[in-house]
This record gives sequence, structure tokens and C-alpha cells, in this order.
Amino acid sequence: MIKAIVFDMDGVLIDAKEWHYEALNKALGLFGYSIGHGEHLTTYDGLPTSQKLKLLSQGCGLPEVLHGFISELKQLYTAEQVIVRCKPRFVHQYALSRLKARGYRLVLASNSIRATVDLMMDKSDLGQYLEFSLSNQDVAAPKPAPDIYVKAMQMLGVRSDECLVVEDNEHGIQAARAAGAHVFVVQNTDEVSLDNILNAIEKAEEGMK
Repeated sequence: MIKAIVFDMDGVLIDAKEWHYEALNKALGLFGYSIGHGEHLTTYDGLPTSQKLKLLSQGCGLPEVLHGFISELKQLYTAEQVIVRCKPRFVHQYALSRLKARGYRLVLASNSIRATVDLMMDKSDLGQYLEFSLSNQDVAAPKPAPDIYVKAMQMLGVRSDECLVVEDNEHGIQAARAAGAHVFVVQNTDEVSLDNILNAIEKAEEGMK
């Protein structure tokens, strides 16, 4: 039986993929670097900024000494986007409120940093439905490592087969599966509805029989 639902954030509860992409490219552009949109979707999507910068150093020669400064700029630019563009969406508020009312335990596990997680949950007004949230700063290794989902399940006190993870990108899907959880894969935030989640729970529980 599914007892807990763990949500990814970007691309699942918050339509923020482009915000992160635009913010990082704005910071990189100050030093003459950029990430193509196709490359972002196939290689960088879902990774924390620190990982993206490491890949840029390996593949494009970005000086590692710039990582800290670019990361700070990126977070500043992301926050600016969130403040302007992140707003409550009824479909998600309704889904989380009804799931919580049905007794499901709801948490969030994001590859974003703590400050971004807290800001987005505040602006989207979704934090009130969550028991807790985890950021990439709460684990030793971010997704695609399974650490964040393993930690979420440990904190909830549930087994992996009692947990449904809602994910949208390959790094997160890999992390959730490695943690042993059931995974509901969505293509965009519009698919994160009450009916779709309940259907995913039903399929997961059918597979457990």
C-alpha cells in the first residue's frame, strides 16, 4: 500500500525549468559561456548548478575558480524569476490538499538549493501541505544518486514499496528507481493532477499484489 508521495519540484510542482536555464545562461554570459537549449534538456536538466558547472569545466573549459561566483549570480537571477513568475496553481493546491486529506504523507525532494526550495514553496503556497522538504544541500550526493529519496523515506519511516515518487527528468527518475520507490513519470506540471496521481497509486498497488 502506498503511504507517502514524494514530489520533485522543478518540472513537477513548479514550471521552473526555463527559469533555471535562463538564470544560469545569464550568469555564464558575463564570462562568454552559454548552454544551448537542446543540450540543456538532454544533458543538464535536473542537475544541481554545481554539477552543471563541473560539466562545463570538463567540456568547455570553464575555469573552476569562477564556479562560486557564477553559482551565486545564478541563484540571484533565479530568485528574481521566482518572485515575478511563481504563483499558486489551483490544480496543484487541490491535488495536494485532497491527497493530504486522504491520509497520504506528502514531502518534496529537490535538486535545488534550500533557499530556492523555500522561496518556491512559499510563492506557490504549496509548503503548507508538506511534512518537510529536502534540498540538494541536505544530502551528500544529489540526483541521480538515490540519497535524497532514501533520506526522505527514512525520515518518513516508510519502506520503498510504500512510496510513490513523482518525477519528470531522467536524473530524478534514475534516483527514485535506485532508491526502490514506485515512480510516476510526468512530462510537465499540467500532468500533476489529483486524478493522475490517484491512477499512479492504483497502478503501483496493483503491481504489488
